[in-house]
Amino acid sequence: MNTPQDIIPFMDINRLSPDFELRGLDGRLCRLSDTRGRIVIVDFWSADCPHVVRADASLRAAMKRWGGDVTLLMIASNANESPSALENASHTRGPFTVLVDAKHEVADMFAAQVTPEAFVLDRAGVVRYRGAVDDVTFRQKTATRRFVEDAVDALLRGEAPEVTEVPAFGCSIVRET
Repeated sequence: MNTPQDIIPFMDINRLSPDFELRGLDGRLCRLSDTRGRIVIVDFWSADCPHVVRADASLRAAMKRWGGDVTLLMIASNANESPSALENASHTRGPFTVLVDAKHEVADMFAAQVTPEAFVLDRAGVVRYRGAVDDVTFRQKTATRRFVEDAVDALLRGEAPEVTEVPAFGCSIVRET
Protein backbone atom coordinates (compact mmCIF):
# COMPACT_ATOMS: atom_id res chain seq x y z
CA MET A 1 0.00 0.00 0.00
CA ASN A 2 1.23 3.48 -0.82
CA THR A 3 1.89 5.86 2.05
CA PRO A 4 0.45 9.40 1.80
CA GLN A 5 3.85 10.85 0.87
CA ASP A 6 4.13 8.31 -1.96
CA ILE A 7 0.80 9.26 -3.46
CA ILE A 8 1.15 11.47 -6.49
CA PRO A 9 -2.10 12.23 -8.30
CA PHE A 10 -1.96 10.59 -11.67
CA MET A 11 -3.90 11.38 -14.77
CA ASP A 12 -1.94 9.53 -17.40
CA ILE A 13 -3.43 6.86 -19.59
CA ASN A 14 -1.28 3.75 -20.06
CA ARG A 15 0.20 4.11 -16.57
CA LEU A 16 0.02 1.47 -13.85
CA SER A 17 -2.62 2.41 -11.34
CA PRO A 18 -1.36 2.99 -7.82
CA ASP A 19 -2.52 0.38 -5.34
CA PHE A 20 -4.97 1.27 -2.60
CA GLU A 21 -6.96 -0.42 0.11
CA LEU A 22 -10.32 0.64 1.45
CA ARG A 23 -13.01 -0.93 3.59
CA GLY A 24 -16.33 -1.72 2.01
CA LEU A 25 -19.69 -0.94 3.52
CA ASP A 26 -19.63 -4.54 4.77
CA GLY A 27 -16.40 -3.82 6.70
CA ARG A 28 -14.21 -6.02 4.52
CA LEU A 29 -10.86 -4.70 3.35
CA CYS A 30 -10.42 -4.49 -0.43
CA ARG A 31 -7.06 -3.98 -2.12
CA LEU A 32 -6.92 -2.96 -5.75
CA SER A 33 -3.92 -5.26 -6.23
CA ASP A 34 -6.14 -8.23 -5.34
CA THR A 35 -8.04 -7.66 -8.61
CA ARG A 36 -5.00 -8.13 -10.88
CA GLY A 37 -5.80 -10.52 -13.71
CA ARG A 38 -9.27 -9.01 -14.15
CA ILE A 39 -10.49 -5.90 -15.93
CA VAL A 40 -11.45 -3.37 -13.26
CA ILE A 41 -13.69 -0.32 -13.32
CA VAL A 42 -12.91 2.13 -10.51
CA ASP A 43 -15.93 4.40 -10.38
CA PHE A 44 -16.15 7.40 -8.05
CA TRP A 45 -19.69 7.11 -6.77
CA SER A 46 -22.30 9.01 -4.81
CA ALA A 47 -25.52 8.16 -3.01
CA ASP A 48 -27.02 11.55 -3.93
CA CYS A 49 -25.86 12.46 -7.44
CA PRO A 50 -28.57 11.97 -10.12
CA HIS A 51 -25.88 11.35 -12.74
CA VAL A 52 -24.61 8.42 -10.69
CA VAL A 53 -28.13 6.94 -10.58
CA ARG A 54 -28.19 6.93 -14.40
CA ALA A 55 -24.67 5.50 -14.64
CA ASP A 56 -25.46 2.81 -12.06
CA ALA A 57 -28.29 1.45 -14.19
CA SER A 58 -26.06 1.31 -17.26
CA LEU A 59 -23.15 -0.32 -15.42
CA ARG A 60 -25.41 -2.85 -13.68
CA ALA A 61 -26.73 -4.04 -17.06
CA ALA A 62 -23.23 -4.19 -18.54
CA MET A 63 -21.89 -6.16 -15.57
CA LYS A 64 -24.53 -8.84 -16.23
CA ARG A 65 -23.38 -9.03 -19.84
CA TRP A 66 -19.69 -9.21 -18.92
CA GLY A 67 -20.12 -11.86 -16.25
CA GLY A 68 -17.11 -12.58 -14.07
CA ASP A 69 -14.50 -11.03 -16.37
CA VAL A 70 -14.93 -7.54 -14.93
CA THR A 71 -14.77 -6.15 -11.40
CA LEU A 72 -16.64 -2.95 -10.54
CA LEU A 73 -15.44 -0.98 -7.52
CA MET A 74 -17.55 1.98 -6.47
CA ILE A 75 -15.57 4.50 -4.41
CA ALA A 76 -17.64 6.71 -2.11
CA SER A 77 -15.54 9.81 -1.37
CA ASN A 78 -18.14 12.45 -0.48
CA ALA A 79 -17.68 13.87 3.03
CA ASN A 80 -21.39 14.70 3.30
CA GLU A 81 -22.79 11.18 2.74
CA SER A 82 -23.54 9.04 5.78
CA PRO A 83 -22.87 5.30 5.91
CA SER A 84 -26.63 4.66 6.02
CA ALA A 85 -27.21 6.78 2.89
CA LEU A 86 -24.44 4.87 1.10
CA GLU A 87 -25.87 1.54 2.22
CA ASN A 88 -29.40 2.43 1.11
CA ALA A 89 -28.26 3.66 -2.31
CA SER A 90 -26.06 0.62 -2.83
CA HIS A 91 -28.89 -1.81 -2.12
CA THR A 92 -31.46 0.18 -4.09
CA ARG A 93 -29.31 0.63 -7.21
CA GLY A 94 -26.92 -2.32 -6.97
CA PRO A 95 -25.96 -4.36 -5.27
CA PHE A 96 -22.51 -2.89 -5.73
CA THR A 97 -19.21 -3.20 -3.95
CA VAL A 98 -19.00 0.24 -2.37
CA LEU A 99 -15.68 1.18 -0.80
CA VAL A 100 -15.57 4.11 1.62
CA ASP A 101 -12.90 6.74 0.98
CA ALA A 102 -13.78 8.99 3.93
CA LYS A 103 -10.53 10.97 3.81
CA HIS A 104 -10.63 11.30 -0.01
CA GLU A 105 -7.18 9.73 -0.30
CA VAL A 106 -8.11 7.53 -3.24
CA ALA A 107 -10.08 10.31 -4.95
CA ASP A 108 -7.02 12.54 -4.58
CA MET A 109 -4.71 9.76 -5.79
CA PHE A 110 -6.79 9.38 -8.96
CA ALA A 111 -7.34 13.16 -9.22
CA ALA A 112 -11.09 12.43 -9.36
CA GLN A 113 -13.26 15.54 -9.24
CA VAL A 114 -16.83 14.40 -9.87
CA THR A 115 -19.23 11.51 -9.54
CA PRO A 116 -19.47 9.51 -11.64
CA GLU A 117 -15.87 9.52 -12.82
CA ALA A 118 -14.57 6.18 -14.04
CA PHE A 119 -11.19 4.58 -14.62
CA VAL A 120 -10.91 1.34 -16.60
CA LEU A 121 -7.88 -0.79 -15.79
CA ASP A 122 -6.65 -3.69 -17.87
CA ARG A 123 -5.76 -7.09 -16.40
CA ALA A 124 -2.28 -5.83 -15.45
CA GLY A 125 -3.70 -2.80 -13.60
CA VAL A 126 -2.79 -0.26 -16.29
CA VAL A 127 -5.25 2.62 -16.77
CA ARG A 128 -6.68 2.38 -20.30
CA TYR A 129 -9.59 4.84 -19.94
CA ARG A 130 -10.53 7.67 -17.61
CA GLY A 131 -13.46 10.04 -17.48
CA ALA A 132 -17.14 10.07 -18.28
CA VAL A 133 -19.25 6.92 -18.12
CA ASP A 134 -21.23 8.09 -21.16
CA ASP A 135 -21.78 11.19 -23.31
CA VAL A 136 -24.59 12.79 -21.28
CA THR A 137 -24.03 16.51 -20.57
CA PHE A 138 -26.20 19.53 -19.76
CA ARG A 139 -27.06 19.84 -23.45
CA GLN A 140 -27.35 16.13 -24.21
CA LYS A 141 -29.76 14.44 -21.84
CA THR A 142 -29.73 10.92 -23.31
CA ALA A 143 -26.66 8.76 -23.73
CA THR A 144 -25.74 7.89 -27.30
CA ARG A 145 -22.29 6.56 -26.44
CA ARG A 146 -21.15 4.59 -23.39
CA PHE A 147 -17.42 5.21 -23.04
CA VAL A 148 -16.76 2.86 -20.12
CA GLU A 149 -18.61 0.00 -21.81
CA ASP A 150 -16.74 0.64 -25.07
CA ALA A 151 -13.39 0.58 -23.23
CA VAL A 152 -14.20 -2.64 -21.36
CA ASP A 153 -15.53 -4.33 -24.50
CA ALA A 154 -12.29 -3.45 -26.34
CA LEU A 155 -10.15 -4.85 -23.52
CA LEU A 156 -12.23 -8.04 -23.45
CA ARG A 157 -11.48 -8.43 -27.19
CA GLY A 158 -7.77 -7.93 -26.47
CA GLU A 159 -7.73 -4.48 -28.08
CA ALA A 160 -6.91 -1.00 -26.85
CA PRO A 161 -9.92 1.30 -26.33
CA GLU A 162 -10.55 3.67 -29.23
CA VAL A 163 -11.36 6.53 -26.83
CA THR A 164 -9.06 6.78 -23.81
CA GLU A 165 -10.20 9.96 -22.08
CA VAL A 166 -13.35 12.07 -21.96
CA PRO A 167 -13.96 14.79 -19.35
CA ALA A 168 -16.24 13.43 -16.65
CA PHE A 169 -19.63 15.03 -16.12
CA GLY A 170 -21.49 14.89 -12.82
CA CYS A 171 -21.61 16.21 -9.27
CA SER A 172 -18.50 17.55 -7.57
CA ILE A 173 -16.91 15.33 -4.95
CA VAL A 174 -17.54 16.96 -1.59
CA ARG A 175 -14.27 17.00 0.34
CA GLU A 176 -15.45 19.10 3.31
CA THR A 177 -18.76 19.36 5.14
